[in-house]
Amino acid sequence: MTAAAVSALVRPPRLVAGDRVGVVAPAGPVPPAMLEAGLDVLRDWGLKPVVAPHALDAHPSGYLAGADRARADDLLDAWCDPALAAVLCARGGYGTQRMVDLVDWDAMRRAAPKAFVGYSDVTVLHEAFATRLGLATLHGPMPGTPAFLADTAGRDHLRRTLFTPEDVQVLRAPAARALVPGRAAGVTLGGCLSLLASDIGTPTGRPSAAGGILLLEDTGEEAYRLDRFLTQLLRTGWLDGVAGIALGSWEGCGPDDEVRALLLDRLGPLGVPILEDLGFGHCLPALTVPLGVPAVLDADAGTLTAELPALG
Repeated sequence: MTAAAVSALVRPPRLVAGDRVGVVAPAGPVPPAMLEAGLDVLRDWGLKPVVAPHALDAHPSGYLAGADRARADDLLDAWCDPALAAVLCARGGYGTQRMVDLVDWDAMRRAAPKAFVGYSDVTVLHEAFATRLGLATLHGPMPGTPAFLADTAGRDHLRRTLFTPEDVQVLRAPAARALVPGRAAGVTLGGCLSLLASDIGTPTGRPSAAGGILLLEDTGEEAYRLDRFLTQLLRTGWLDGVAGIALGSWEGCGPDDEVRALLLDRLGPLGVPILEDLGFGHCLPALTVPLGVPAVLDADAGTLTAELPALG
């Protein structure tokens, strides 16, 4: 049976000065001083950040931001709070898969749509928001990370995406170029490669990327591990019918030429346009990319153009 093509999702409202926004930690522990510095940036934008009750909790593991249930409840409460106009993840790390099935998705669905921002381990929630809520999200920088504080250009791109998304519908980066030439149209999806591969077959993972413009990036994975993740996507048929692929950063994944050769070897036979080095993910600067919106990928021009603003 052929999986249904990826379809456009509901776009949440844009932000305006004075909005209150929730900040949650669904994955790894958040350094308090670093988060506070990131919150100051949000305040400078005219936003009023509200940190979730358990966002700064510690967990005996050392790699989780508090208990699974607490992290799930923080997301639920922030999402269902009508006083909050958006929910931003403080950081990634690891742990989102442990909490995602504890979230009350029925209650989340009854709440009004709002902007949701994060990347890396948060890829699991991007997929869940798409499959459970039918909602477009933003793959973008997170305020409790060193990259957020260091990346002035990336922060500005996120700010414009949140407040004036029509100004940033065309995404490009200085190094962007065609790995496989061509032009394709489809709905954006994706995120961190390793998380997408591990999400296959789960209650919140989507069955296929067919018809979509797939975004892929990762960090700290050796070439053979990237090969394993890509092969998992290929063997399951998850990539069958994908319209095009945009590649972001591969920080810490080995020499650029080796990673490039691997990506061409595993993805090139799909016969679809592939744009590399678009500049999203674990890199500086990092673009904010909307997920769940119709877009045109032009590998030859080095652009990904959203046909609608990321937020309404």
